[in-house]
Amino acid sequence: MKMFWIPLLALTGACSTQSNAAIDTANPTVVELYQSQGCSSCPPADAVLNALADRSDVLALSFAVTYWDQLGWKDTFADPAFTQRQWDYARASGRTYVATPQMVINGSGVVTGGDPAQVDAAIRRGGRPATGPTINRAGGSLAIGTGKGSATVWLVRYDPRTIAVPIRAGENGGRTIAHRNVVRQLVQLGQWAGAPLRLALPAAPAGLSSAVLLQQGRGGTIIASRRI
Repeated sequence: MKMFWIPLLALTGACSTQSNAAIDTANPTVVELYQSQGCSSCPPADAVLNALADRSDVLALSFAVTYWDQLGWKDTFADPAFTQRQWDYARASGRTYVATPQMVINGSGVVTGGDPAQVDAAIRRGGRPATGPTINRAGGSLAIGTGKGSATVWLVRYDPRTIAVPIRAGENGGRTIAHRNVVRQLVQLGQWAGAPLRLALPAAPAGLSSAVLLQQGRGGTIIASRRI
């Protein structure tokens, strides 16, 4: 794991077989990988996430961060919003640094991500989000049911293809790295406060898949998820 000891005040802007738990495609375990094509420690974690992308009980998402971009290779998928999301997780957990690779399970459990057995164990521990409301798509809108508490409603657009990227410089120069489920857009749709909520869904760009996450606060636990 590569660590960047950046003070918070400086910030501006093949896995093992599935567990015995019943597969629930409507409320999958959310696994977020924070990685960069410029990080030599990341390819093993990329491979683990690529394998997870085949599991119907897991929503595997690859977020490319920006803080490696100045060190020889600019990541082709990186977005400052994804770096910010990783910092939100760091703040919520009391950490004063961010690191790659890093996997976040359901918004709370954190592992490095390069060891398939470790990741599989973390998924079993984390289980599936089970405390939130129902999420359903109705045409061009999203319907969220009743429940307790409150949550931010995130819309995630990701590319489900395997994308092989030749790396021409930096720590991984000369390698070709395969990516799956690369997140291309992260949109905050609104806030859910326990009552039924209906939100308009923006049109999806061609070729991208979509999922919805309900998350407590910034960098908090994911209480519900659904592919839509």
